[in-house]
Amino acid sequence: IDMELVNAQQARRLLDRLVGFTLSPVLWKKVKADLSAGRVQSVALRIIVDREREIEAFKPEEYWVISVDLETEAGTRTYNFNAALSAVAGQKGKPVVDNGTTATAIKNDLDSASYIVSSITRREVRQRPRSPFTTSTLQQQAARSFRFSAQRTMRIAQGLYEGIELGSSDPVGLITYMRTDSVNLAQNALDEAEAFIRTAYGPEYTSGPKRYKTKSKSAQEAHEAVRPTSAENTPEKVAPFLSSEQLRLYTMIWKRTIASQMTDAIVDNTGVEIEATASNGNVHSVRATGSVIKFDGFRKLYIETRDEDAEDEDNKQLPAMNEGDALEKKSVNADQKFTQPPPRFTEANLIRFLEEQGIGRPSTYASIVGTIERRQYVDREKTRFKPTPLGTGVSDFLTQHFSNIMDTGFTSGMESKLDSVAEGEQDWVEMLREFFGPFEKRVEDTLANADRVDHKTLVQKSDEKCEGGDNLVIRTGRYGKFLSCGRFPECRVTISTRPGERATGEVKENWEITWKTAMEKCAIVHPEAAAAVAAEAEAKRGARGKRRSANGKTAGKSKRRTKAAAK
Repeated sequence: IDMELVNAQQARRLLDRLVGFTLSPVLWKKVKADLSAGRVQSVALRIIVDREREIEAFKPEEYWVISVDLETEAGTRTYNFNAALSAVAGQKGKPVVDNGTTATAIKNDLDSASYIVSSITRREVRQRPRSPFTTSTLQQQAARSFRFSAQRTMRIAQGLYEGIELGSSDPVGLITYMRTDSVNLAQNALDEAEAFIRTAYGPEYTSGPKRYKTKSKSAQEAHEAVRPTSAENTPEKVAPFLSSEQLRLYTMIWKRTIASQMTDAIVDNTGVEIEATASNGNVHSVRATGSVIKFDGFRKLYIETRDEDAEDEDNKQLPAMNEGDALEKKSVNADQKFTQPPPRFTEANLIRFLEEQGIGRPSTYASIVGTIERRQYVDREKTRFKPTPLGTGVSDFLTQHFSNIMDTGFTSGMESKLDSVAEGEQDWVEMLREFFGPFEKRVEDTLANADRVDHKTLVQKSDEKCEGGDNLVIRTGRYGKFLSCGRFPECRVTISTRPGERATGEVKENWEITWKTAMEKCAIVHPEAAAAVAAEAEAKRGARGKRRSANGKTAGKSKRRTKAAAK
């Protein structure tokens, strides 16, 4: 047994418990009951909150995109293509068009211009296949391709790892262990993949084993990459024995593993620079680019799904042209645009960011995301995380009073120290002592001196108003989200939101009836009716208390009988 790895595991477990078990009660006393904090989960929450603040503070800036639709003839055929503005007369470097006046002047020049091909560049580019999956890249790609949550991905992968009955045989594990940060493949897997590629696609699609290096700062590489246990278990072969979601995930793992051992794709990139000489003598430049796949290589089997916000890089082929060719202008396009704020994190983006920062481990990413969602610190809006007022309040409180715990650099540094313990370079007990002494003092100081967070800042206001004048706020109960008066429990107005809908202030389709019934409970406008509702609620609570008391007595008698029988 490698005791250094054991010590590192013990240190990690105790560190997480020291932080979580100590900070969570602070939140109960200073923020709200039933909240949780954690060494990594709270940092992940802060990352989401900080991104939201970036978005709120963002000020869009105007810019213009100018392009020309051109036409050329090749033989008996006519080809149309688009060229973007690449240089402006009198400007050096990349053109900057940030107002409508400049855009209109350039557009007028291009409308009157003659177009001549000034230069053509061709470059051969090799595209390498992606490495086999680690835990985090598997979770990211499943989120992009199938919109699977990290927890769902791990649940499906666990089933594929534990074994599937293929016909009359005993259960067969279809993939290797799925909690790993390694991109390495065992030698037998490399040999089997090469043999499969040679047979299925031909010798030109393999050039010997490819080995990859991990990019993660904190990778330990205790296991090999996530891969199929046998290349011969193709998706088509095992499809009859898998559920739909199992087949989708297995197919992705199988294809990426096999593709990682295939030859590079070869792409010819072409750039055409075109001189546009206006009637007033101004000379601008526009540029057209295109690419052609010369040899598909690994792309024959696997092309990866990109992020939603990734730039479109679809290949397009340009017509044959030569320097000096005259081109015909069809139209000039000038489109006003505005810079966009940084996008909110998707689950895939967040996991990638945590990994790049060296925060957390492959086995923890799914639980981190699951926890901050379950605690209602974040909502999802079109697959992207948005912090709730509760999440923002928790993050701000922890950042104010425990700035080191909430710092990405500090958290990443702790991961490095844990790695040092695993390598025998640091004593794990001493490491914990160094951390916990100052941390414990900070906790005591916060409990003694920190102000309690105002609960009104932790709820999200809707656009609807109670008859008493207060905004209805969005709350979450046992059966989902609902609207209630901001003066609750003084005013007991509550209205259910539409099932499955994000709480936006809209309510059920039978709005008039629901609204009228709900507003009868308004303590400001209908005090007598509201008092009756409050009395009824109090009576129900009293009845529940009596039932609990009776059940407790019965349980006590039962325990005494059990003890007596045991004696």
